[in-house]
Amino acid sequence: MGEVVGAGLIAHVPTIVLPEKTRRELNNGEDTTLVSGLHELRRDVFDQVDYDTVVVLDSHWATTVEFVVTAHERRTGLFTSEELPRGMSRRPYDIAGDPALAHLVASKGEDHSTWITAIDDDSLPIFYATTNVWEFLGQGLPDKRWISIGVCQTADTEDNLRLGRALGDAIAESDRRVLLIASGALSHTFWPLRQLRDHEASGAEHIFTSDAAAADAERMAWFEAGDHARVLDTMNEFYRFKPEARFGHYLMMIGAIGEGDCTATGRRYGEYENSVGTGQVHYWFDRPAGGFPRPRRTPTDPDYVRQNGGPELTAAG
Repeated sequence: MGEVVGAGLIAHVPTIVLPEKTRRELNNGEDTTLVSGLHELRRDVFDQVDYDTVVVLDSHWATTVEFVVTAHERRTGLFTSEELPRGMSRRPYDIAGDPALAHLVASKGEDHSTWITAIDDDSLPIFYATTNVWEFLGQGLPDKRWISIGVCQTADTEDNLRLGRALGDAIAESDRRVLLIASGALSHTFWPLRQLRDHEASGAEHIFTSDAAAADAERMAWFEAGDHARVLDTMNEFYRFKPEARFGHYLMMIGAIGEGDCTATGRRYGEYENSVGTGQVHYWFDRPAGGFPRPRRTPTDPDYVRQNGGPELTAAG
């Protein structure tokens, strides 16, 4: 029987893969703590914990009619970002996959009244929400497998939780010990282009609004207290501050480890920082004694579907 042995909300911003000299030039001579935080996380967790597979919940990969999970034996190539090719250009990656787990995740879609497809097409794009964190946390560990699941841009809170429940069930049915990475930000509004270069430093005073920074701070306090129920109960309030990918990366993660029943406390790596208006931080949630709570079940009866806004399972189109 498999299990999740750790999970984290991890920032993937382009700044982390820039040369240190450039990072300091952007940040008044100081380096971003997001880099040192990732190095510490690698030493504390990814080099120490017994695990087989990492599942990245990738907030940059937006699908439309279904969730998609990568099912490649291996993904290799050179990554150049369409968003910021000046800062992320021809970066090599060589990532072992886990097709068996990917197909098992996809098989759980119907059980949770959602759609999940496993894809192994070598031409499928890869995104820096996966490659940037892999460079810090996975590179040099050839026996560790990594797969990614995209966010679905038509998904709401319940849909993202259903994906997480399906993922958690698949992991439990497998023989895998898994680390989950919710790769993405908190509040996520960029400064307009003509103002942006005045707000490239990492200080929280550069977050797009003080209200957004305060909303992020509330959620960080709840992470540290293990109060995931409060995070979920206030999602509608948080949506006002445009969390990245409607916070789908976090919602999928927490859906896999028990939702509001999960009380795992968060350990912060590095400081809370700005990235041209957006709120960035690394938090890690260790496996509690006795394991994470099992994912909640999603009944498939029509009354549940109607009450929770879920789709009846028909062919996606």
